[in-house]
Amino acid sequence: MKIITANRLSDGVVVYLTANGWVSHIASASVLHAADAIEAGLAAAARAIANREVIDVAAIDVTLNESNHPVPVRLRERIRAYGPTVDYGEAARQRLAA
Repeated sequence: MKIITANRLSDGVVVYLTANGWVSHIASASVLHAADAIEAGLAAAARAIANREVIDVAAIDVTLNESNHPVPVRLRERIRAYGPTVDYGEAARQRLAA
């Protein structure tokens, strides 16, 4: 299982390919199972690159969680999808002070 990811050229946000274009939430990404579906997704991404919509396109491996949403296999892609692995906010400061 794979999904197609990229960075939106206008602002650098990580985006995921759906049947209707690019979205910033991984839960909405189209999960591709067959080789021809992956090739079609990459072809759509190539058109988006040519139209200067996205850069850094990749087909990444995913599994499905209990809600049937894609979850990246590699840590790097999970960080891109869900954010940093450290907490810099007020809660982190309070834990350090305790």
